[in-house]
Amino acid sequence: MESRWVEADAEAFVANYPGVDPDLALRAYASRLVGAEPALVLHGGGNTSLKGRAHDVFGEPLEALFVKASGHDLATIGPEGHVAVALAPLRRLCELDALSDEAMLDELRRQLFDPRAPTPSIEAPVHAVVPGRYVDHTHADAVLALCNQPDGEAHVRKALGDDVLVLPYVAAGFRLAKQVAEACARHPEARAMVWLHHGIVTWGDRARDSYELMIALVSRAEAYLDAHAGRPPQPARHTSLEEAESRLARVAPLARGLLAAPTGDPDRPHRRMVLRPLVDRAVLDFVDAEGARSLALSPPLTADHLIRTKPLPAWIDAPDWEDDTHLRTQLEQALGDYRAEYEAYLTRNASRLPAGVEPFDALPRVLFLPGLGALCAGRDARAARIARDITAQTVAAKTRIAAMGAAYEGLDEAQLFEMEYRTQQQAKLDRTEPLLAGQVALVTGAAGAIGSGICGRLLEQGAHVAVTDLPGPALDALASELDARFPDRAIGVPLDVTDAASVAAGFAAVSRSWGGVDAVVINAGLAHVAGLEELDVERFRQLERVNVDGTLQLLAEAGRHLRRQATGGDVVLVSTKNVFAPGARFGAYSATKAAAHQLARIASLELADQDVRVNMVAPDAVFSHGERRSGLWAEVGPDRMKARGLDAAGLEDYYRSRNLLKARITADHVAEAVLFFLSRRTPTTGATLPVDGGLPDATPR
Repeated sequence: MESRWVEADAEAFVANYPGVDPDLALRAYASRLVGAEPALVLHGGGNTSLKGRAHDVFGEPLEALFVKASGHDLATIGPEGHVAVALAPLRRLCELDALSDEAMLDELRRQLFDPRAPTPSIEAPVHAVVPGRYVDHTHADAVLALCNQPDGEAHVRKALGDDVLVLPYVAAGFRLAKQVAEACARHPEARAMVWLHHGIVTWGDRARDSYELMIALVSRAEAYLDAHAGRPPQPARHTSLEEAESRLARVAPLARGLLAAPTGDPDRPHRRMVLRPLVDRAVLDFVDAEGARSLALSPPLTADHLIRTKPLPAWIDAPDWEDDTHLRTQLEQALGDYRAEYEAYLTRNASRLPAGVEPFDALPRVLFLPGLGALCAGRDARAARIARDITAQTVAAKTRIAAMGAAYEGLDEAQLFEMEYRTQQQAKLDRTEPLLAGQVALVTGAAGAIGSGICGRLLEQGAHVAVTDLPGPALDALASELDARFPDRAIGVPLDVTDAASVAAGFAAVSRSWGGVDAVVINAGLAHVAGLEELDVERFRQLERVNVDGTLQLLAEAGRHLRRQATGGDVVLVSTKNVFAPGARFGAYSATKAAAHQLARIASLELADQDVRVNMVAPDAVFSHGERRSGLWAEVGPDRMKARGLDAAGLEDYYRSRNLLKARITADHVAEAVLFFLSRRTPTTGATLPVDGGLPDATPR
């Protein structure tokens, strides 16, 4: 591991925060260097602090601990992410014989210099008693690989030296602070310490000293592991990455459906999870190796990971990749066994459950499948990605331990339960429930005016959206824009609705990304202006391939996919007022959209037994959405302007004036109608919702 410290960068970082104490700015700079190294910390893990001075209301300088606030990520932290707490009272806490978590947190908030500041990390009392001015704490992979063995303490001492203290596992907080204070008092010569099954702490008088000591010690741990490594466990079979990726598209919807927890709500009967797969060479060799099952079914490297991964993963024995029916049965059996074991674990530890804390559902967050890798689950893609990254780290560390010829030894059940259900750990989880939480939607024709409006609205409501259209700059630009606004929840998927193979590949791509699809919005369409007497048959057939064949292929693939996933779903066709009130010289569009509309009505009949609802929205003219102009109106507009002697602005005014409400119809209005159906506010299927401001001739009848 190499130091990332660059003196010129450090100086520039400090200069970017005029008015901030340079020592605090350097604290943030060094923290970001730690956070940039996945082998040190992942997704908000780790902790850093600085002992300095802050001023009270009288302007008197007092000793303060600037410690990472709970919920901040070292990779992006700024000076404001380290909150100031009075140092002397924190140190005095260790004079007490006992202190509950709740009382300790009350004391932390009481000692804040700014009462409006975020809550300090639960490890603040520990940082207060560590002797160094700058303190860095990480969950370094290499150190945890040394720790999580029966003779872990001996390995740590041999690898890191006698000036590094080694302390037994104690949960972070008051008890750990007392243990650290006593150890530091006995060994004033120490310059770092390792907490078994937890991580490593370094300190120094300068930010650079503490940071570079961390890098040096972790590098020594890595070198020790390499020097003592033998032959890693060998795969009993070889699975190619191509084979695993192919299996992933088939198994992910099955697994995702089975991981959906029942809600008891007939309109929204499942609380869905999002999957992020871990399929690479390292995990394939791990799951395919002899003895992999017992190694996989062992606790995580550190208790900090529990709220993301649960104490244990699930394991699917010998998945039957040739028989989907049998594979579903295997998944059901494995998940049923996991559920029973987790409920027994809750029962055994019921007395340890803090008051007011609700148990998690009894479903795994990680599933290992030989011949595939791992499926990692979360309430959204970000949570699933965190579980995936932790799983990758865990696989690598356990493989290194096995290569040393050692057994893996994690925490015991009581320690795991205490940390999994610790109030402060639970507080790290985002429990907000957006309207479309956990839902995955696939939107066709997304790069146009209506499509982009629908995508944005669904994302605003918490959905994950596969943005699909023909490949090209328009799709790429929209996907990039939405990904920037909604990280982890928008992906671009090239898709040609006229090509059945492309449609199937699009669904497979989404399954490989997030585990499956719950909602399909059929929006892709073509228009053409010509009277019937001059309408070219080939041009008509071109519209037919997109508007009719495309709708059929999407309905068919959606039906197959949702039946396989078995948790219901929704399909919304963006139809048109022309189904009910066709326009002259618009026969090709009106006829083909009417056929698509009828197919959707038939789908509502055929898919209802699977709790798949199929509905239609019928908008009038939508000319643009922001900077995105409607492709349909680019085709139709010139003819309509010529026929009525209007310019572009006049044409939009004409369409607004002809409806009863004199309303300008926007992509946002159409998106709101789609959202109405996807949110299942009423038990409705086979219905058409006009979005036209009131056009009597277009009223469905």
